[in-house]
Amino acid sequence: MIMPGWHGRFSSFLGRRLFVHRLTPETKVVALRQQLDRVAQRQRYRGPGEITAVSIGGMQAEWIRPPKAEAHRVILYFHGGGYCFGSRDIYRPMVARLCVAAEARGLLIDYRLAPEHPFPAALDDAVSAYRWLLGQGIAPSGIVLAGDAAGGGLAIATAMALRDGGAPLPRAIVTMSPWADLAFTGWSMLTNAKRDSVLTWETLAVCARHYLRNTLPTNPFASPFYGNFKGLPPLLIHAGSEELLKDDATRIAEKAEAAGCDVSCEIWDGMPHAFQYFSDLKEAMGSLDRIGFFIRSRVPVITTGAPHTPRPSVSPFRRPQTATG
Repeated sequence: MIMPGWHGRFSSFLGRRLFVHRLTPETKVVALRQQLDRVAQRQRYRGPGEITAVSIGGMQAEWIRPPKAEAHRVILYFHGGGYCFGSRDIYRPMVARLCVAAEARGLLIDYRLAPEHPFPAALDDAVSAYRWLLGQGIAPSGIVLAGDAAGGGLAIATAMALRDGGAPLPRAIVTMSPWADLAFTGWSMLTNAKRDSVLTWETLAVCARHYLRNTLPTNPFASPFYGNFKGLPPLLIHAGSEELLKDDATRIAEKAEAAGCDVSCEIWDGMPHAFQYFSDLKEAMGSLDRIGFFIRSRVPVITTGAPHTPRPSVSPFRRPQTATG
């Protein structure tokens, strides 16, 4: 059994400020976001691989390519931050670790944020980034949509939008601590209110208000929990047992399974929201390793000559599992 050991061991000043800051209706969101971004920019990434900036129709993005990346295997990553915060500078180290685990290239995008750009700006940018990848000659069978928190919900909503628009679908979806219900109907919003040391209900409520503006919180493209999961690609979900959004994870897994999707949901015992961000946790690397295996198995190595037998995939979802190790 994985034992909780994260308390008091957040990996950085930036991580503490990004995840633990309590928002109120009076918080100056844009000023706080700029402050966080300045801190992140001073913490230069020194990991392995190449970082290459690109522009997608004016949206800033970057390629992250670790040394052993397979060129045909691409992770399109949507960062978290409640649709109001987050950037490439903040999430680059974590996404790079994921790319190493998956032996994949990663495209990390700076989608537009609220309150300046409410729904559906983030979704429009996510769909544009996917279509840009297709335009670069990357096969949809080589693309995995991935994200954490708001980015996890965005990954699912993007797949729904692509399906409804008749576009070729990506090979798989990976979500970490997905925020999939902006109407806050999950019981863990109450039962974990005193256990989640990363998120608060007030913080989520402020972010939801800025992002939704005049949109109903049950709009399926803002809250994919209320959407149709039929025909979506294989889905892997990781979340912590201590977090407010635990029930977002388990309930979308149940809905996906009921719709006939190939889905696996792992609840990590004792872990907080988006624990994969904190690099000093052994559980964080354990989660990324399992996600990496899932991505490698879904997008296997291209071989020539003899037929290739794909590696076994993560088992389909039956009920929420507590991760062990």
